[in-house]
Amino acid sequence: MDNNNILQKLEGLENRYEEVSTLITDPDVIADQPRYVKLTKEWKDLGDIMDARKRYINCLNSIKEAKDILANESDPEMKEMAREELNENEALQPKLEEEIKIALVPKDPEDAKNVQMEIRGGAGGDEAALFAGDLFAMYKKYCESKGWTISVTSVSEGAVGGYKEIDFAVSGTDVYGTLKYESGVHRVQRVPATETQGRMHTSAATVAVLPEADKFEVNINEGDIKWDTFRSSGAGGQNVNKVESGVRLRYPWKNPNTGEVEEILIECTETRDQPKNKERALSRLYTFIHDREHQKYVDDIASRRKSLVSTGDRSAKIRTYNFPQGRVTDHRIGYTTHDLNGFLAGNIQDMIDALTVAENAEKLKETEL
Repeated sequence: MDNNNILQKLEGLENRYEEVSTLITDPDVIADQPRYVKLTKEWKDLGDIMDARKRYINCLNSIKEAKDILANESDPEMKEMAREELNENEALQPKLEEEIKIALVPKDPEDAKNVQMEIRGGAGGDEAALFAGDLFAMYKKYCESKGWTISVTSVSEGAVGGYKEIDFAVSGTDVYGTLKYESGVHRVQRVPATETQGRMHTSAATVAVLPEADKFEVNINEGDIKWDTFRSSGAGGQNVNKVESGVRLRYPWKNPNTGEVEEILIECTETRDQPKNKERALSRLYTFIHDREHQKYVDDIASRRKSLVSTGDRSAKIRTYNFPQGRVTDHRIGYTTHDLNGFLAGNIQDMIDALTVAENAEKLKETEL
């Protein structure tokens, strides 16, 4: 794409930016929360592009001025300064063009959302549960390094440690856009702690990353929810056995694909506070229904994008953690790191960056940028 094409695309966006800037101050728009939230996000994204546009135009102008000085100026000192300015801006130009191209690729509207994550031990029995525990610890450390908040909503512990399954919410900035690449089957090759004869086993755990649903996106009649309370079991002292802090909700949901009514059952015993447990159970209900009703949308996007990076296919084997060789390999992009211990300690940003670059490259091809 040449300079004129880039500037023409940005000129059209400048008009939209000015329009959105006016709209978000309109009282009628502010009163319409879903529309206001959407426009505010668009205004921020367009603002970033406008900032890049300004820097790009300044860069092009500096190149033109430096070339004029070199062509017409006789003062050696002025020419040397112009040469330095020209070299600096000619090196900057392709970087700004790449930044703008990426910014012009249509963003997934889900990327900015918080997520609900599920990790399930798969084939491998006790060892799979232990590996699921390792994955949870890895994500927990990574989220802490990003300043994100994790709250566990449901746990089923393994017989010898780890988890048969664990559900948790992650909240922060652009969480889904970062963690969406983790959906799929994670495979581990190692000698399990449960193995007495030193044989290497292959086990697996499934990770699902679901964008958290906003309430206005999902139509739920809260009057149809049936609530029960019960006494929690497990750690927590005497209070757990005396107070009915655990909550259980049942909701009749009509499957839009089959037309049949299914009962959704959700339990939450995460805190000792019943209202908080109710709030979290309700959040999980919204997210569950959002995931089911929007799966076709996700499938359509993945099919159209033909992306090998973040299709959201939970059955796809995406990564292998090989302990004898101390490596982690992502099969979608062929990326390998030999710092397995560091990776499991939460140092997964380089892998996520590589996956992001690969997906952006696919998007750029599709949009012919």
